[in-house]
Amino acid sequence: MKYGLIGEHLGHSYSCEIHGAIADYEYELKELAPDELDGFMRAKEFNAINVTIPYKQAVIPYLDEISDRARRIGAVNTVVNRGGRLYGDNTDFAGMSALAKKMKINFEGRKVLILGTGGTSKTARAVAESLGAKQIFNVSRHGGENGLISYEQAVQLHSDAQIIINTTPVGMYPNSEKTPIDISAFGALEGVLDAIYHPLRTNLVLDALERGIPASGGLYMLSAQAVYASAVFLGKEVEPELIEKAYNIVKSDKQNIVLVGMPSSGKTTVGRIIAERTGKSFADTDDIIVNEIGMPIAQYFAERGETAFRDLESRVLNDASQKGGCVIATGGGAVLRAENVRAMRRNGTVVFIDRAIEKLIATDDRPLSSNRAALEKLYSARYDIYKAAADLIISGNGTPDEVAQAVLEEL
Repeated sequence: MKYGLIGEHLGHSYSCEIHGAIADYEYELKELAPDELDGFMRAKEFNAINVTIPYKQAVIPYLDEISDRARRIGAVNTVVNRGGRLYGDNTDFAGMSALAKKMKINFEGRKVLILGTGGTSKTARAVAESLGAKQIFNVSRHGGENGLISYEQAVQLHSDAQIIINTTPVGMYPNSEKTPIDISAFGALEGVLDAIYHPLRTNLVLDALERGIPASGGLYMLSAQAVYASAVFLGKEVEPELIEKAYNIVKSDKQNIVLVGMPSSGKTTVGRIIAERTGKSFADTDDIIVNEIGMPIAQYFAERGETAFRDLESRVLNDASQKGGCVIATGGGAVLRAENVRAMRRNGTVVFIDRAIEKLIATDDRPLSSNRAALEKLYSARYDIYKAAADLIISGNGTPDEVAQAVLEEL
C-alpha cells in the first residue's frame, strides 16, 4: 500500500472516493486488528497513510517526528514516510475548523460539551479552544476522572451549554437509530457538530435541525481534512477550492434521493429514470414489500390491517434508507410516521412529487384510493404532510422525463 487509510473497521469509509476526487494516486483501505498495528507500523511499507479509530493515539510511539499541532492535540491522523522516518500530523483540526466556519457556529465565549474521549475529542477541544470557547467539558459514560463529566452531569449541571460536538460512534451506521444525548435538555443550544458522516445526518443532527439549530454531520470535515492530508502526503500547498469539490462529489454520490407523493403521482417511473441518469441503484418500497409478503398490498391490508402494513413499511423503508447512494420511491403513506421521515432524511433528500389532483388516478390495487372519492379525501388529508416532509417540492404535472430532469436540476 502506497497511500491509504488504516483503522479497525473501515466498511463505512468514504475516504477512497474523496481522495479519488482530489488526487491521482491510488488510495486503499486497510483494516488492522489491534495486534496487527505494531507489525504494520514497524514495517513502514507505505508512502503516506491516514489513521482513524482506534489508532489515532496508538500510532504516536512509532513516529520519529510529530507536528506541533498534533503534539498539542495528542492525536495523529496523518503519517508520512520520509525515507524511513515517520512524520505525524493532525489534519482533523483543519477539517473540524473548516466545518465550524462553514456552519457559521460562533464559539467565542461559549460553553461547549464534547461527547467522547478518543482522538477526535482531543481535536474537538483544540478547535473549540482556538475559536475562543469560554468553557469546555468532555462528556463520557462514567465521568469522574481527568476532569470528565458524565452524561447525567452534563444534563444536570450544564444545560446552558451552547455548542455540542459529538466525537463518539453513537449513531453511526449500521446503528443509525441511536443518539448519544437528548438535546431537549439544552435550551440555550446554538450549534451541533457531529463527526459521524455515515449517515449523512445522524439523529443528533436531525434533532437539532428540527429545533432550528444549525447542525451538521462530519462529511464536510472529512472532505476538508482529506484535502489537507493530501497536501501533507505530497508536500504541496493546500488548495482550498478542492474542499468544496470533494464534498460535493461525495455528497452527490452518497446521498439518497427519496421520492414521496400521492399514489399514481409517478414516483416509481420518475425514480427509475433518475436512477438510470445518475447511476444510483433504485428501490421501490412497495415492490420490496410485495416480494416479501408474497401477495398484493391490498390483500395484505384486508387480511392484516393497516397497522401491520405500516409496521412492515417502516422496517423496509428504514433498511432501504440505510445504505446511501440510492433512489427510493416510497409508498403513498410513508410520510405518515415521523420515524419514516427521519429515516429518509438521515441519508437523503426528500422530494415531494406534487402532481395535481385531476391528474391522479384511482385504482383497485391501492387500498386507500380505490375510487375517486377516496382519492380526493386522501389528497386533502395528506397534502400538507407531504409538504412538511419534503426538502424539495417538484411539480409532477409534466412527463416522467420532465419531472426527473426537474429533480436533478434542483439537486
